[in-house]
Amino acid sequence: MSADDKEDQQPSAGHVDEDTPEGSDVTDVVPSDAQTLEVVGVREGAFGVAGTGDTSGFGGLTKPILMPPASVPPFGGWFDEVAEGLVRGVGGEAIEKVVVDRGEITFHVRRERLVEVVQHLRDDPALRFELCSSLSGVHYPADAGRELHVVLHLLSMTHRRRIRVEASAPEGDPHVPSVVSVYPTADWHERETWDMFGIVFDGHPALTRILMPDDWPGHPQRKDYPLGGIPVEYKGATIPPPDERRRYS
Repeated sequence: MSADDKEDQQPSAGHVDEDTPEGSDVTDVVPSDAQTLEVVGVREGAFGVAGTGDTSGFGGLTKPILMPPASVPPFGGWFDEVAEGLVRGVGGEAIEKVVVDRGEITFHVRRERLVEVVQHLRDDPALRFELCSSLSGVHYPADAGRELHVVLHLLSMTHRRRIRVEASAPEGDPHVPSVVSVYPTADWHERETWDMFGIVFDGHPALTRILMPDDWPGHPQRKDYPLGGIPVEYKGATIPPPDERRRYS
């Protein structure tokens, strides 16, 4: 393995870099209960839809949905460089928490500061995350006040690094600022996220549906969206749509 390859390797979640300076400002954004797992819901049945059309026969199964805890700095390797550079540029109050899990780093930021955060990540010469390779949504119905999440995957071609940036919004106020002015590639990604999850990207140049018809009711990838469907005929038999099948729970 070459020296360049070693430098590009991402550190594991428990790795500590001896070269990380003590007293880093990053510690200001880490909550005191950093090692407490965050429970954002309970999955029921084999597919998580028990009570809304589960036909698997495993409706009695329950499993908590756990989010990895906030990580405590130093995070290890270049993770600390990025975290410290971000805090210096936008301030620690813009970051809700930093999570290092499975060799990846995620910055959870306040939604009202999202554009400022990604602008700094793109323009700071020490960071240079020039490309937003993906933007998508997630729906956690039981995560009170944070039901809708927007997830951005950013790539630095200059430094060969990848990070994740995440912001959340409540269902009652599903507004998140658009990042199209910073990353034009997010245009259609934000349209799809609006279409599927109902997250409103304020400032988007043309926020219209991209997959469903313009008059389609609701947002199909929300967890509480009806399963729906139509009957399917197969070799003389008719299979009813999921919401009309026999329930076992």
